[in-house]
Amino acid sequence: MPKIVFIGAGSTVFAKNLLSDILLLPELSQSHIVLQDIDPVRLETSQIVASKIKNTLEVKPQIETTTDQAEALVDADYVITMFQIGGYEPSTKIDFEIPKKYGLNQTIGDTLGIGGIMRAIRTIPPILSVVKDMEKLCPNATLLNYVNPMAMLCQAINNTSSIRNIGLCHSVQHTAQQIATDINIPIDEVQYLCAGINHHAPDAVAVTAQPLGKGMNHDVAAVLDRAGKVRG
Repeated sequence: MPKIVFIGAGSTVFAKNLLSDILLLPELSQSHIVLQDIDPVRLETSQIVASKIKNTLEVKPQIETTTDQAEALVDADYVITMFQIGGYEPSTKIDFEIPKKYGLNQTIGDTLGIGGIMRAIRTIPPILSVVKDMEKLCPNATLLNYVNPMAMLCQAINNTSSIRNIGLCHSVQHTAQQIATDINIPIDEVQYLCAGINHHAPDAVAVTAQPLGKGMNHDVAAVLDRAGKVRG
């Protein structure tokens, strides 16, 4: 069974969702799972949640926890990063508040623009420390990165290391669900195509209602137009 390492597993809700998805797959249900975080209190909470998931699903993974990054990474097959440097306070708040002070309002502030750059400056050194440990301890492993700014971090990794890595985000399917709700179509009747670099460039989303074979972009545009008028 593969060894899957969660770096930043003190992000308990995120770790819970990913672990549930992994253990629901029969091929991965007996995986060796290592939960790592620098905060032992949060890590203990994640361990309790992981044990409950294991018992609820009636599966038999091997679950371990450690605060030692290098120890966690030895002989890993997959490494999943999910940490935030500096936390919501002060780091996320100042990414918004400092630009706002000078007239720049941001919607998200964790991906592009000055907020994304500030976040990248904080986060690139820690994620490269993960990569450097992987080069020594699990050079054939694949890194699955959920940390933002996702595209900047993956670029930093690719510029400095040969470690295989993939940047991931749930925003595409969540956006498709939101669009389906807004235009009153069940999500299982919707096909969508998303183009662009995830978390780096505007996504172009084309929506088609399967039963009718009918393009729904005009309905999406109408919803957005109404929303704009309401906000205006």
